[in-house]
Amino acid sequence: MRDFLESAVIGFNSFVIIYFLALNSLYLVIVLIASRAQRRAQRMSSETALEDLFANPLTPGVSVLVPAYNEEPSIVSSVHSILDLRYPQLEVVIVDDGSTDGTFDVLQEEFELQPSTRVAAGVVETVGTVNSVHISRDGQIVVIRKENARRRGDALNVALEYSRYPLVCMIDADSVLEKDALMHVVRPFVDDPERVAATGGAIRPINGCPTERGMILEKRLPKAWAPRIQVVEYLRSFLLGRVGWSAFNGLMIISGAFGLFRRDLVQQIGGLTADSLAEDADLVNSLHHRLRHEKQDYRIVFVPHPVCWTEVPENLKILGRQRRRWSHGLLEVLWRFRGMIANPRYGRMGLLVLPYYVVFELLTPVVEILGLICLPLGIAFGILNWQAAVLYALVAIGYGILLSVVAIVVDDLSYQTYRRWKDLGILLVAAFLENFGFRQLHAFWRLRGLWSGIRGSNAAWGEMPRVGFKETSGASAS
Repeated sequence: MRDFLESAVIGFNSFVIIYFLALNSLYLVIVLIASRAQRRAQRMSSETALEDLFANPLTPGVSVLVPAYNEEPSIVSSVHSILDLRYPQLEVVIVDDGSTDGTFDVLQEEFELQPSTRVAAGVVETVGTVNSVHISRDGQIVVIRKENARRRGDALNVALEYSRYPLVCMIDADSVLEKDALMHVVRPFVDDPERVAATGGAIRPINGCPTERGMILEKRLPKAWAPRIQVVEYLRSFLLGRVGWSAFNGLMIISGAFGLFRRDLVQQIGGLTADSLAEDADLVNSLHHRLRHEKQDYRIVFVPHPVCWTEVPENLKILGRQRRRWSHGLLEVLWRFRGMIANPRYGRMGLLVLPYYVVFELLTPVVEILGLICLPLGIAFGILNWQAAVLYALVAIGYGILLSVVAIVVDDLSYQTYRRWKDLGILLVAAFLENFGFRQLHAFWRLRGLWSGIRGSNAAWGEMPRVGFKETSGASAS
């Protein structure tokens, strides 16, 4: 019996070592590919090109879709940040999704909204009943008040129904866009109008940055360690990771915080899947599925330069809820599109991208938690020696720290977002601290989300309390 247990523990720990070596090596390859793509994107990005795009009469208009549920602290700043964007033709379509706070009241007061008779296009099915439509005097802001359906996708579908421009940009209500962000993500549509179906931009945490009327006055790191660690996560996974996948035309996720899509294509697939917990990933995969099924030549592009700043959870309870939802949502998406997995008909999406997400994203918390259980048990029962434990730590933790450090250095060399050396030092410390407590909690949250999805628990969006931006002046001060 002991021989069997020894073989099982040693075999599993060897598997864990190989698993994390493969996972981190793949991440490293993606980050290195991303660094090359970023340099190329920087060479192509020029002020002259943006000026040409701004003056070009063929530059398509953009409807910015903003779902809002209890966003009173930050919604006015977010709308101002959109209105201040440098873009020739845009409108803001906000869906007040049954808020119980003063979201609509602050919008009405700030933008002098009036009742409107604008009607829905009637192309995409929606769930929550629309109660009223309001519009600003200049017609640039549209606010739709509806019953809450506990589905962000439904709110976006309603916004889609009331939008009028050929491109739709989906952002979160707690987000602030940099002034040229929209120009950068629209540019691929102008350069390659026949093939580009969607683009996404980089997301960074805004916590700790002072703002004024939706403009960031200074880029600072958050004060607390939990959001600081999320800054490192966002750099590693949501910026460099997606740049790398985009280079393969294998982008599976465009963040719901900042994505731009052709409205006609979104309408053709019936809009967003309203009951999905990962409606952003679901939408991108729906596009991949349809366009590959129709054998169309298309591109889904990630543009690293434009930045959307968004509020991330500072409270571990809220963060845990968010990560459980993400894990549950990923399972939903992979299950819905299971017919694409390992299917040559869907090219690199079927043969490379989706299998990667199954093995190295969906199942990682299972392997990590079992590894955390087996390692101390193996040492306690004398099955593993300390050398094996050190090897495990170096592979699972040391390699992860190295990967984060590479991501921080690549980002700093490319953009110098945080200009103080102190901030760079804090990020390096956060990359180290992430592996001692935070990472294990993260694996636990993801495992709970996965289990919730397997059990088929009722999936719904939970409330995500906002503290609001750090306004230097104005009504949204927090």
